[in-house]
Amino acid sequence: MTDPIADMLTRIRNALMVKKETVEIPSSNMKKAIADILLKEGYIKDVRFEEDGYNGKLVLTLKYTDKNQSVISGLERVSKPGLRTYSGAATMPKVLGGYGIAIISTNKGIMTDKQAKAQNVGGEVLCYVY
Repeated sequence: MTDPIADMLTRIRNALMVKKETVEIPSSNMKKAIADILLKEGYIKDVRFEEDGYNGKLVLTLKYTDKNQSVISGLERVSKPGLRTYSGAATMPKVLGGYGIAIISTNKGIMTDKQAKAQNVGGEVLCYVY
């Protein structure tokens, strides 16, 4: 697999389309950090790690409104393996005018655009969530 983050986002997007309750994703430290940000920002209900004898897997419990609509309306991969996208602290992207989040990989770890701006660090723009 050449882009595991795009695979994670696609699995979440596909599960949301068919109104699945949970989605299983092969685990890695970066995927766990992205899932923790989604949990902290309120886009998913729960994240748990299950051992499967290999690397383990992340089980994400998706979040829906009372009208059975997904809380996540869009997941978009920004920086791809063929074309990396970086942003400085001053030029941090705003997603939907501040309603969404950008997930950034910095030298201080993976964080949201707001956290990166507050800590005055830039980095690779991994994805947009809105």
